[in-house]
Amino acid sequence: MIPDSFKQDLLNRVDVVDVVSRFVQLKKAGANLQGLCPFHTEKSPSFTVSPAKQFYHCFGCGAHGNAIGFLMAYSSLGYVDAIKELASGVGMQVPEWQPSTPEAAARKERETDLLPLMEKAMEFYRGELKKSPRAIEYLKGRGLSGEIAARFRIGYAPDDWQGLKGAFPDYDDKALVDAGLVVVNEDRRYDRFRDRVMFPIHNARGAVIGFGGRVLGEGEPKYLNSPETPLFEKGREVYGLVQARDAIRTAGRALVVEGYMDVVALAQFGVGYAVATLGTATTPVHVAKLLRLADELVFCFDGDAAGRKAAWRALEVSLPLATDAKPVKFLFLPEKDDPDSYIRAHGKDAFEQMVREAQTLSGFLIAELQAGLNLGSPEGRSQFVARATPHLQKVTAQVLRLQVGREVARLSGLAVEDIERLVSPGNAPSRYQNRAPARLAPPMTGSQERNLLRCVLSNPALAAEIDDALLDPELPETAALRAVADLAPESGVSGAVLVEHFQGTDHEQIVFQAMASTMAGEGNDGAAPDAGVAQEFHQIQLALRIKRMHQEIDVLTSRVGSNPALAAELNQRVKELHLLKAKRA
Repeated sequence: MIPDSFKQDLLNRVDVVDVVSRFVQLKKAGANLQGLCPFHTEKSPSFTVSPAKQFYHCFGCGAHGNAIGFLMAYSSLGYVDAIKELASGVGMQVPEWQPSTPEAAARKERETDLLPLMEKAMEFYRGELKKSPRAIEYLKGRGLSGEIAARFRIGYAPDDWQGLKGAFPDYDDKALVDAGLVVVNEDRRYDRFRDRVMFPIHNARGAVIGFGGRVLGEGEPKYLNSPETPLFEKGREVYGLVQARDAIRTAGRALVVEGYMDVVALAQFGVGYAVATLGTATTPVHVAKLLRLADELVFCFDGDAAGRKAAWRALEVSLPLATDAKPVKFLFLPEKDDPDSYIRAHGKDAFEQMVREAQTLSGFLIAELQAGLNLGSPEGRSQFVARATPHLQKVTAQVLRLQVGREVARLSGLAVEDIERLVSPGNAPSRYQNRAPARLAPPMTGSQERNLLRCVLSNPALAAEIDDALLDPELPETAALRAVADLAPESGVSGAVLVEHFQGTDHEQIVFQAMASTMAGEGNDGAAPDAGVAQEFHQIQLALRIKRMHQEIDVLTSRVGSNPALAAELNQRVKELHLLKAKRA
């Protein structure tokens, strides 16, 4: 588990406004900012972000959270990945994960056990390459040097059903199956990779997590990848990123190609910023990961129908992730060419010239949308706009969306305003497959305890002044208030930290409703009500003391008839009550 202290430090450094505004257009609204909710369709903005509380809340659908929660919901990232992305943006290194439960510890231990096993398998394959003149000749025939083969740690899986016995005497070890190296079919065990050139796949830290095997010569499948394992998830990894990272930063560009051999061949010719997806379509994680490293992302595909289909998938994934500052482009090679064959035939300069002149995302989008249509007819122009609208609605980069919208308007003969109206959020479908988050529970009762909670969430320092004896122990707001009070005295506590702490707890809805109510009460004069929060807090506690005093007087009054000795105490309580009421006035 990531330490709470690290998450607290991270949330104190990250500004939720900066995170949200990368994806949602926000406008000043008093002390807060507002925009159209990205989690449900709406025409009037109900999505509010509080810089002071580091909290977002939609008063329409109930979506709420801090910077971590927003990134998880918007970018479909897991909890740890969202923290890593935020941390990378502020130059923080996420500490090594520590399991919090016996089950998690067992999983962690299993992953740790598999890593050295994968490293050992890679060294075995590399050793086998040296013994195979046929595999060596194949690589030489593809123009690869020994230096490049060593850099990418290329190996060879022998043409043997149980070749890995040479590296693992205990061939029946279940770990070999868990790692995806060995297949069990009924009672038979055999190597997954046989007679293939082996390309190790590394994670961001350089550890081997999987393999890609390329058949020598003809054969199917041409490429065979490791299956999904505790270490390896194809949709989250790209091949060659460890080797390409420095070149990507230097060039400011990442080039995505389709095969392992393309990556290695390009590196052989000095184009070191290429990576490859792992036998799967481009995913949002691929795009987001590469755009964090590069200023420009170029997808390179074959020019045939399959290549254009894969490119279109990459375009659809990239639309909501592309930014105005980081262009996404598409390069289509001549038929019967791939990056490997093209660069060997024409050289580095000619290849890089093609990369620089690659078609822009907008150019590819417009060309595909109008393909097969007769824009000289009203029907053709209508079809074109119908095709374009849902794709324009996915574009979150404001300037790019405006520019593409103008081009659609020009080609369709409509006014720019007409296109903007068609693609406005009120007409847009939800960006997400999942439904909008469920609304929060109905508003809490207007108890004084609830008002105290609202004050403490606005100014956590007030938690130290809570008089616990005044609180109604039966109210859920009281339990939430006590939980906040237990946490608030910790140094550096902020609204974002409070949100993170109560996420998923029994107090989540009550705390978040109270925090949202503080945002709703902040007016349009630009001043948050926090300046008067302390005064309100003390007035609420005074009201609770008066309420408690009335209760005590009622009890004494009912008992004084049978016990005259209580009269003096009753008179004293009445005097104290008058003093409290005078103080409140």
